[in-house]
Amino acid sequence: MKKIILAGGSGFLGQALAAHFIRKGRSVTVLARSPGAPISGVHEMFWDGSTLGGWSRELEGAAAVINLTGRSVNCRYHESNRTMIMESRIRPTRIIGEAIAKCQTPPEVWLNASTATIYQHTYCPAWDENGNICGTPEARDEFSVKVAMEWERVLNQTQTPVTRKVAFRAAMVLGRDKNSVFPMLCRLAQFGLGGKMGGGRQFVSWIHQLDFCRAVDWLIAREDLSGPVNICSPDPVSNAEMMQTFREVMRMPVGLPATRWMLEIGAFILRTETELILKSRRVIPRRLIESGFTFQFPLIRQAVEDLRANRQVG
Repeated sequence: MKKIILAGGSGFLGQALAAHFIRKGRSVTVLARSPGAPISGVHEMFWDGSTLGGWSRELEGAAAVINLTGRSVNCRYHESNRTMIMESRIRPTRIIGEAIAKCQTPPEVWLNASTATIYQHTYCPAWDENGNICGTPEARDEFSVKVAMEWERVLNQTQTPVTRKVAFRAAMVLGRDKNSVFPMLCRLAQFGLGGKMGGGRQFVSWIHQLDFCRAVDWLIAREDLSGPVNICSPDPVSNAEMMQTFREVMRMPVGLPATRWMLEIGAFILRTETELILKSRRVIPRRLIESGFTFQFPLIRQAVEDLRANRQVG
């Protein structure tokens, strides 16, 4: 079977995808700035995400290139971090496009990460792929939306006439890895701190790690799917409902809430932004569902119970 290329594949999602494809008997090459992933059977190559090099030859005849590269947004959005967040997405996307253009046998499909944060903050009916795209002062998300729009603009402007392009707008992925948000939410619930955050009305779009991997695999196989595709559960929930689910699964009857001013102080101390918690991301995967994709974990309780049962956290 043709190989899968994972650019920026040394993180949580990259390792999850690599393990998924290895289990399916695929050949996997991970492009990383610091090779050393622990997954058996994965071939790794160094790349800097900015310049062409020996890594670009790996793209020849590949089934898919999946670009996950991007600096974490879990930081304070001062000028220096804003520059790094933007450039860490734009440069790798652009250089992958250049590498594909030089291939004698280009990859069949290029899946480039994007984010469900691109959609307008809303408490109204959920956005599908045709949803409004704009920042909202209430959510303080103007920068994040700008990054997502620029990320997709660079992808769309790259000329790859033989290679199909998909911008997958991923929601929060719940997984067992320490770099997933799932272990942290479990610990909050376990220690009685798993109450609603802010008003609790804000919606959370999410997806189980296994369904995320299956959805990416589905997009590779479906030659009729290109352009933006939402990768998220069909059941976005309010923050209050999500935290209640975690408390119930962790068997903790008490969950102290965190008001907005508490979150502001906590975000300052932890060097992050409240937008990550307070923006209402209400998104549904219309194109996935219409193409016939089925979720193994469509409901938040199913996902939390499965992840909790398969690995004790906390």
